[in-house]
Amino acid sequence: MSPNLESSLKTQVPALLLRRLFGAGARRDEAAAAKQMPRPSPSPPPAGRRRVFVQTESGCVLGMDLDRGDNAHTVKRRLQLALNVPTGGTSLTFGDRVLENDLSSIRSDSPLLLTRNSIHRSCSTPCLCPASKDFEHKDSSGLVEILGSSSHSVKRLVDDVATGIRTGLDPVPIDSGLGGSYYFRDVGGDRVAIVKPTDEEPFAPNNPKGFTGRALGQPGLKKSVRVGETGFREVAAYLLDHENFANVPATALVKITHSVFNVNRPMNNGTPAHDQKQQQVTSKIASFQQFIAHDFDASDHGTSSFPVAAVHRIGILDIRIFNTDRHGGNVLVRKLDGGTGRFGCQTELFPIDHGLCLPENLEDPYFEWIHWAQASIPFSEEELEYIRNLDPMRDATMLRRELPMIREACLRVLILCTIFLKEAATSGLCLAEIGEMMTREFRGMEEEPSKLEVVCMEARKKVAEWEPFSPGVEQGEDIDFQFSMDVLGGYTDTIRSPRFHCSGLKGSFRNPLTKLVESMNEDNDDEEDRKEFSMHSSHRIPSSEFNTPSVHRTTSLNGSVPVLNRSADEQLPSSMCFVRLSDMSAEEWHVFIEKFQELLKEALDECKAAGAQRMKQRLGTSCKF
Repeated sequence: MSPNLESSLKTQVPALLLRRLFGAGARRDEAAAAKQMPRPSPSPPPAGRRRVFVQTESGCVLGMDLDRGDNAHTVKRRLQLALNVPTGGTSLTFGDRVLENDLSSIRSDSPLLLTRNSIHRSCSTPCLCPASKDFEHKDSSGLVEILGSSSHSVKRLVDDVATGIRTGLDPVPIDSGLGGSYYFRDVGGDRVAIVKPTDEEPFAPNNPKGFTGRALGQPGLKKSVRVGETGFREVAAYLLDHENFANVPATALVKITHSVFNVNRPMNNGTPAHDQKQQQVTSKIASFQQFIAHDFDASDHGTSSFPVAAVHRIGILDIRIFNTDRHGGNVLVRKLDGGTGRFGCQTELFPIDHGLCLPENLEDPYFEWIHWAQASIPFSEEELEYIRNLDPMRDATMLRRELPMIREACLRVLILCTIFLKEAATSGLCLAEIGEMMTREFRGMEEEPSKLEVVCMEARKKVAEWEPFSPGVEQGEDIDFQFSMDVLGGYTDTIRSPRFHCSGLKGSFRNPLTKLVESMNEDNDDEEDRKEFSMHSSHRIPSSEFNTPSVHRTTSLNGSVPVLNRSADEQLPSSMCFVRLSDMSAEEWHVFIEKFQELLKEALDECKAAGAQRMKQRLGTSCKF
């Protein structure tokens, strides 16, 4: 800390505390004084050097400057000296790439991941951040640093949050949800941002809700979305929401430092390693999203008052990014008329929680708006114009530039789904019909591929007929990913599709992830409740589908109450993969897209012919917007 800043803080912070205690206008005075305080930002690295942020599988983060001659070995050595973590049998990765000698392609502010090689990886032993007292002094980064470029509004939010931290306003942990998330406040005490550390995601090593069991980079809540990679997907959804068409809140990827964050540590025979509570200053890589003031979410509100255009715009985004988790709880609703009643008022919708979009392969998406009447209304001319102007190749190039850690398989899903949306809208299909073509069905208790997947499967056959390709060529990283999944055990799905209805099962379908939320309210020490954990929805899964849970107890560094860590393999089975996009070479991918577009036209014609009667039945005559 510079002498000037230290002097300024010593003279102004006590004054702020006195005004808070004795001044009638304490909050206003505090905000005004804080605005006059200097806002130090980390100085940029010298010319020819780049600042990067290296994250271990356990979530520890270290910011460092790279010289021109640095390679992966020197980065590992610095990490070992600073954090006292073993680096033997590890690889330094950046998205799909394994970094070795040449780091010239790594730009400034990039997040790198130190992963253990698959043969050495253990799913049962928790990885821990070092509890070094001077850890914060080994990293010269600022309190909050943006990884990559960002908009002016995001930069202003980051400044406001950093100022709030320096004035002593602690973040507020959020109890809801499966992962760790926090409200960060400005100097006025108002919530301005929601921060979600990547190592506190469901199944991640430092998840504060007890959902642990895997290291960063391994398959997560969705088979095709790896643990620790939901953060950049949140940013991708914001970047793809051109002109704020769907109202996605401003989002960025940041490196942020605070003692409020959770770090799990093992317990020996039920006794914490240290009896005394301690708060450790910890740096995390996290998604940083603008907080949206709202009245409720879509799960608490009758959908009849939602504007047709707002539902359409959210649906258009969900289709492009192949959202696998669009339920009512992640659509925020704000009343516009200022009335006290919930119904009959004008509303504005804000989609959030896009961490499970852009999977590496096609899975079973979840679009709750399929069942809303607005989704059966034809697109407006403005919406059709927006869809016509979408350029999937340009979007993919933009994401490679802004999020260079994004995997190529994710970009292929984006390109495929955007082409599908454009063709379907041109053919006259409504939003609900498009969503249904992407959603799987169940017949005879077996999962059937969606119409979109059927077209993709046929296109893959055409590619094989076009030229005999070697099945082992250019699979590369995908083979390592498959090995990780094999180590963790099989993923056999039985009941997942929102289109599944069976007369032998009572109740209506709910988003499968809600059963995880419900389980958080159960007694974690009750063995019988744990066995029934995944059977709370109305669709029961045969007991043979469950793996024996691997359970260990941990306690948070920020609290003494132990939590039961549910093994990742104990949770929801992941959806099976009918067609892979990640194992195609560049040449195969090009041919695949051509064949896909040819086959898609026929499939769309069939769907359009069969959809008129279904739309009439779905829409009815009583809905008014």
